[in-house]
Amino acid sequence: MEFSASDRHIKESNTLGYLQLDSDIADQIQADRACARVNPYRFDDAGVLRRENNPHDQATLTRSAFSRDIEKIINVPAYNRYADKTQVFSFVENDDISRRGLHVQLVSRIARNIGSLLGLNTELIEAIALGHDLGHTPFGHAGERFLSKSYHARTGLYFNHNVHSVRVLDQLYRRNISLQTLDGVLCHNGEFAQQILHVGDTHDFETLDRLVEACNTDECTIKTLRPSTLEGCVVRVSDMIAYIGKDRQDALDMGVISSLESFDSSVIGTNNAQIINNLTVDIVNNSYGKDYIGMSKDVFDDLVLAKRQNYEVIYNREGMVGDTSNVVEEMFERLYEKLLGDLLDRDETSPVFKHHIARLSRKSRTITPELYLQTEPNQVIVDYMASMTDSYFMALYDHVFPKSNLAIFARDYCSDLDNHQSFVKGDSHEGFNRG
Repeated sequence: MEFSASDRHIKESNTLGYLQLDSDIADQIQADRACARVNPYRFDDAGVLRRENNPHDQATLTRSAFSRDIEKIINVPAYNRYADKTQVFSFVENDDISRRGLHVQLVSRIARNIGSLLGLNTELIEAIALGHDLGHTPFGHAGERFLSKSYHARTGLYFNHNVHSVRVLDQLYRRNISLQTLDGVLCHNGEFAQQILHVGDTHDFETLDRLVEACNTDECTIKTLRPSTLEGCVVRVSDMIAYIGKDRQDALDMGVISSLESFDSSVIGTNNAQIINNLTVDIVNNSYGKDYIGMSKDVFDDLVLAKRQNYEVIYNREGMVGDTSNVVEEMFERLYEKLLGDLLDRDETSPVFKHHIARLSRKSRTITPELYLQTEPNQVIVDYMASMTDSYFMALYDHVFPKSNLAIFARDYCSDLDNHQSFVKGDSHEGFNRG
C-alpha cells in the first residue's frame, strides 16, 4: 500500500497524538515571512466591495477595510443575543456549557490561526467568523427546523440560518457590510465536508442576491454554496473544527457521556485539543501556497468519522423532547400563528409591534415602522422569531399563552443537588442540537 507524502508525515509525527507541521512547510512559512512574500491567493483589502460607496467606510491607516466590518458586526444589536442562544444543549442554566457566543469566538480563533499560517487576510476571516451565526434561531438547529417548517407551510419558502445572517447584516441592520464578508457568512455551511474546498465565483452583489433568493426557494441550493475567498473557506472548515471536540467536552460536563471512549479516531484524536491541533496542522500542510483549502485523505476520513460519531453518541442519542410529542415544535407553531395573526390584524399591543417592530426601527439605520410593515408578513414573523434568545422565547410564550399546558422547565444551577432534570412539560429529556 502506498501513501502520499502528507499521509506518511502523519504516520511519522503522530506518535504522541499531536501532528506537527511538515518541516519543509514550516521552513517555507518562515522564509516567506522573512522576505515579506505575500500569498498570491490572499484577498487584498483593495478589492473590497460594498453596496454603497460611503466616504466614511473607506479604509484608513487606523481602520482597515475588514476591521470596519468586524466593528460593525460586534456593534449590531443581534450580536448581543449570541450569549443566550443554544449551541448544542437547550434548557440548561450552566455557565460552563457553550452558547453560540462562545462558538463564534472559537471559530474566529481557530480560523485566524490557520489563516495566519497560510498568509491570508485574518481581518476578513474574523469578520466572517463573528458574523456567521447572527441569523440563528433560539434552540439551535432544532429551532431552525421548526421555524422553517412553519414558514414553508405558509409561503413555500425555506428558512436557513446562514441566509438569515446575511439578511440581518445586509437588510435589517443595513451596515454596508462588504460583499466578501457577506459571501463568507452565506457560504459557511453547505455540503457536509470536502477534502478539497475550491473557491466559488460570487464577485458582485447581483450574484449574491440571486444566491440568497435561490436558497429561500430551493432547499437544495445550500449544498452547492462555496465561499468565494480562501478566507471564507477557512472559516467554513473551522466551524466544524470548533464544535466537534467542544461538543464532546460539553457532553461530558452534562453527563450525556461518561468518557471519550465512545469515539474512535486514528489520526485527529478524540479530545478537543487534539482535534483543533491536528486539523489545523493538516490543513496548513496541505493548503500552503495552494489556491484551495485541503486536507490529507487520512485526516479527511477521520473528520467524516468524527462527525458521524458525534451524531450517534451526542446529537441523535436523545431527541430535543420525547419520542411521543415534539412539544417545542408545537410551541414554535403556536407562537408563529399568534404573532402572524396579530400582525395581520394590526394589533399594536402585540409583542410583534411593541418589541420587534419598535425596537428594530429604533436600532436600524434604514427601517421605519411604515416601511417595514410593507414587508411580507411571514418574513416579519421570521425576522422576529429568529432574533429571539432561548430565554426570551420561553418568557414570551408564557406571556402570550399564560394558560397553556405547554411549558419548558430548564435545568437550573442546583438541579444536580435535587436530582432534577430539565424537561418539557410531560417529558424528561434535555435538548440537543448540532453545532
